[in-house]
Formats: sequence, structure tokens, C-alpha cells
Amino acid sequence: MAGTCNDNLPGTKLANCQSMADEIKACQANGKIVTISLGGSSASGIHFTSDAQAEKFADNIWDLFLGGSSDKRPFGTAVLDGVDLDIESPGSTSGLIAFVNKIRSNANGTSKGTSKKYYFTAAPQCEYPDANLGPVLNAVAFDAIYVQAWNFGTWDNWAKTKAVNKDVKIYIGAPASKSAADPGYVDAATLGQIAQETRTKYSSFGGVMLWDASEAYGNKNYDKQVKTAMGTGSLNRMRRSRRRTPVIPIST
Repeated sequence: MAGTCNDNLPGTKLANCQSMADEIKACQANGKIVTISLGGSSASGIHFTSDAQAEKFADNIWDLFLGGSSDKRPFGTAVLDGVDLDIESPGSTSGLIAFVNKIRSNANGTSKGTSKKYYFTAAPQCEYPDANLGPVLNAVAFDAIYVQAWNFGTWDNWAKTKAVNKDVKIYIGAPASKSAADPGYVDAATLGQIAQETRTKYSSFGGVMLWDASEAYGNKNYDKQVKTAMGTGSLNRMRRSRRRTPVIPIST
């Protein structure tokens, strides 16, 4: 929520973002996917002592943000579209597989017979195999991977040979300004050219992920510059906060 929601739901430590419900629904009505991202650069990590604990946490996330029910939902009546894992702190991956599988199981049970699809994504920090997410990426199906280290050929090979979901899409992760990450930042024309070349070379290419929306806005609408530089047929995702509050896709 990254400073957007500054009070808590009564009797809880949950951020009260219910005023955002209509905005989330408006994005979804326009074909945009809005997910919740767990972890981030300033978080201590999402680690579990057992699969049972992970599954209980998954049920809580399901009830609070996704297709479940609770009288204390931070986004009110808005139903988010999935979960992103941004595990940046070292530690055991124990339970993460069970966590994803439990949410996917809940999604499959609830969305049966409806048009609602839930998405599962991850943002590995390092080259494959990422130390914090590697075992998880190989064990469960993800829809998209937002790579923060650009060894794209290795990730393309992973997508085609090791990924559970062989249709998984790989995104180039990039800072939207020098203040978001430097070194690492490149101008929009350079990033657009990299994206064009990557799209031509690798069929698993899904687009560009930027962190974050506020940085892009303050950098002369960097996201729009990148999309223009990428050209026709581009796919583009932008993370809303530096704490990885998720994702707004822009597609043709």
C-alpha cells in the first residue's frame, strides 16, 4: 500500500484501503490485471515453519484479497486477480510451494464455471536459479516472471524446459528512474530497443515490468516513453510502488 492507505481497519493491523475498491474495479473493467505482491526490498521475507502454516496463510490471503470472504477486507468489495511473489530476503523456501498450491487450489475451486481467472507471478532478483525462489519456480505453475537480472536467454530456456507452465511469459524488470535503482537505469529509448530485440529473439518474452509508477510519473512518464519506444505489439507492466504493490498491465 506504500503510503497510500494510512489508517487501519478497526481492531486490526490491516491497512484500510477500501476507498480504492472502485478504482481497482475500474482498472479491471478496462482489462487490467491487479494483483497483490508479497515481500519486497524492505520486507523481512515470507517464510514458513511448515506447509500447514503456509496453507493457513494462503487461506487468509484468499479471504482478505482474492475470491474468499471476510468482514475485514483491506480493499473492500474489490477482488484482486492473483498473487505475486517478490521474495528478496534470504531464508528457507519451505512452505512457499504449499502456499502457492493452496491459493491455486482455492482459485480452481471457486472460479469453476465462472470467467474469473487468477494469476500467479514472481519477481526473482537474481539470475536463474534465484536463491530465494528457484525451487518454487521449478515446482509450481506461474503465469509470468518479472526478471530483475537480465540473463534473458537462461530464463527463456527455463520457460521452455523446466517451467511447469510452458506458456509462462518472461518480463524484463527495470527501474523507472535513477532514484529507483542506479546503476541499472537506462533511458527509455535504450530500454525500448532492448525490449524490441528481446521480443524478436525469445518467444517467451512477455514485456517490460517497471518499478514503480511514482518513479515513472516523476520521470516524465517514463512508462509511456518506454511503450512508445517498444513499438507496435508491445506488452508493458508497471508496479505501483517500490514495495512491489502490484501490477497494472498495459496491452495492445
